[in-house]
Amino acid sequence: MSKQGSFDDSLQSDSFFQNPYPIYQTLREEAPVYWCEAWGAWVVTRYEDVTAVLRQSDAFSSAGRVKYLLRQLPPQAHEHIIALERHYDIGLAHTDPPDHTRLRSLLTKAFTPRVIEDYRPRIERVANELIDEALAKGSLDIIHDIAYPLPATIIAELIGAPSEDIGLFREWAVAINQLFEKGGRVTEASAKLAQDSLFTMRDYIIGMVEERQRTLKNDILGRLVSAKSDEEKLTINELVSTVVTLFVAGHETTTNLIGNGMLSLLQHPEQWRALQDSPKSIGVAIEEILRYEPSVPRAWRIAKQDVQIGDQTIPQGELVFAMLSSANRDPNIFANPDTFDINRTQNRHVAFGYGIHFCIGAPLARTEGAIAINAMLRRLPNLQLTGEELKWRHDIAIRSLEALPVRLPE
Repeated sequence: MSKQGSFDDSLQSDSFFQNPYPIYQTLREEAPVYWCEAWGAWVVTRYEDVTAVLRQSDAFSSAGRVKYLLRQLPPQAHEHIIALERHYDIGLAHTDPPDHTRLRSLLTKAFTPRVIEDYRPRIERVANELIDEALAKGSLDIIHDIAYPLPATIIAELIGAPSEDIGLFREWAVAINQLFEKGGRVTEASAKLAQDSLFTMRDYIIGMVEERQRTLKNDILGRLVSAKSDEEKLTINELVSTVVTLFVAGHETTTNLIGNGMLSLLQHPEQWRALQDSPKSIGVAIEEILRYEPSVPRAWRIAKQDVQIGDQTIPQGELVFAMLSSANRDPNIFANPDTFDINRTQNRHVAFGYGIHFCIGAPLARTEGAIAINAMLRRLPNLQLTGEELKWRHDIAIRSLEALPVRLPE
């Protein structure tokens, strides 16, 4: 079988989603810039190349990526999802400077260290309440019982959505995110589902905006609605796009930081015990969790011009996947990269991206992850995996367990 066919098959296999790191290693060694027909994208796997792609916003664009996906559909199908395409023409994650610079400047004010630190007691309270509920029922699935509801609750509260509507946001987010699960390929059904969910979510958010126009609230949306200068004001479409991005990206990635982190710790019981002995080391441990098993396997860009990386020329207009997960295991950057070491101090991981699109919610995610894991370390010190087979979602955009059941202490 040819190298092309062999790699394409590997990148679609169940074994890849269960453990992608051996395949990344082979790609780094044999085909570090590789066209994957199955994914419809160039796959870049070495740390140096990944950071180069993300650093060069003049050569690799965040704008037009969803349009690239949707234009693959037949014309008769595409004409029914124009609204979905237009939604992704704007917003923090899908623009380049100067629009991106303006939007990021506004949102950075909403995620200051003081805002996050002020929310710390609330995050701790929610984490402990979720553990209380698990102990009361006598069973614990870390994903469903803690890792999902904690960040979903916090981001919804920060945005200003009532807690009883968190399930709605979750439903919409799942529908929207499946648009990206097959990489650079998309189906008509997934596009239609994403658009329908986006319509419903959009109506809900517009209602929230109108409410804050009548009565201001001190939440993120309220502060964005009440921006005083013309430079700070967002259009209604930008407000909708911002809220969608904050919730869709702002809870699932942290869910997987907590879930993937707890799995890594429980699979390495000596590391679990070491962290119990030194809980103040949680900050360093979180960075190793982010490196070792990151929530987001890839960043993606469109080549704005023909670009040479190594021996390959990436043609203008083609999709590029900068594989964060692979870069984080590059032995040229990390000593013993396949070893999980919560005391690792030389740790220039790219789990939150790199360059101008570095994740704006990284400080909040780090705080939530540290609080959740420390709460379990303290209150559930004898947790163990059940031995059940663990299943990973077949999703190129998200590294996520479907469930993580554990044995509670007697």
